[in-house]
Amino acid sequence: MLFGPVLTALFLCGLFAHTSCDSCRYMTLPFKGVRVDCSSQGLRSIPQLPTNITELLLQHNQLISITPGHFDKLHNLRLLDLSGNPFNCDCSIQYLTYWLKRNKAISVMPVCASPAELARRSIDGLNDADFFTCVSDNCSGRMYNAVLCFMLCFLIGLLLWCLKLARNSMFTLGIDERHSGFEAESLRSLKPKHRAKARRSIVSLMTGSEDIDKPLLNMDILPQILDVLHKQHNIKIKVP
Repeated sequence: MLFGPVLTALFLCGLFAHTSCDSCRYMTLPFKGVRVDCSSQGLRSIPQLPTNITELLLQHNQLISITPGHFDKLHNLRLLDLSGNPFNCDCSIQYLTYWLKRNKAISVMPVCASPAELARRSIDGLNDADFFTCVSDNCSGRMYNAVLCFMLCFLIGLLLWCLKLARNSMFTLGIDERHSGFEAESLRSLKPKHRAKARRSIVSLMTGSEDIDKPLLNMDILPQILDVLHKQHNIKIKVP
């Protein structure tokens, strides 16, 4: 009945041989499941394991930390031995600390090897005071993200306010009837014949073929132009 799980475990060993999984020993336990013995193999990381194992022996290796979430899928686990590993009890050991606190009944408790102030302390006995620097780092990261989010929201709000202000603003320009820089062609009349008259006026001014005092813009169509500019572009032009 347990032959299938053993084959699954051996297949996973072949896939993850670079983590020395092939050196782990698998044993079928009567009425108990599967024991995986990876003790004294010099492992620096835990190999990928089948989720149906019931006993996991990892003592006397070179493990210094456990990847967060590594044991969460081992729901059938009834024995875990991590003793004899040189665990570094820094911020990366928090996951293992809280996992061991929840699973004291199935664990052979490992101890810290470093730093010096925590050496030989049981990992499940560590508390929040031992990780105060980690809390500070997390708070600093959250504060930075909060400030960054606030600045981004402020810039977006400022941009939207500027766009709304520009839409509701009215621009007023003053021109006289003989303004020499006014290009009549840039103001499009509703009637093509008016545009033709404006072009002829500009050409006449450039060639000198007509009186230079003649207005560049046909003042008869000026009210229409002003009305279009005001309604469509919110631009109001005052003509003295």
